[in-house]
Amino acid sequence: CISFMRKSGVEEETVYIVCNFADETREGYRIGLPNGGEYVEIFNSQDAAYEGWNIGNDSVLHAEQKTMHGRDYSLRLTLPPLGVVYLKRLTAAK
Repeated sequence: CISFMRKSGVEEETVYIVCNFADETREGYRIGLPNGGEYVEIFNSQDAAYEGWNIGNDSVLHAEQKTMHGRDYSLRLTLPPLGVVYLKRLTAAK
């Protein structure tokens, strides 16, 4: 797996991309994030709309204050096999 951020001049527009190159689902895969808050999956290459397996993250995800990849916060994700997911932050940590 590989993950990266596509930054914008506006923090709310930053997109987090996670790619799973394995042919198996990765449940509980954790990525590091610079900020807490709520995140949502905005694109999934394996969504049923693209004739995929429809494996992904259907609900709002809550970042935990758990260090990962040198970042203060992290998310637990379900990654579809041979798929890419895009995430975006909905709200800041409270």
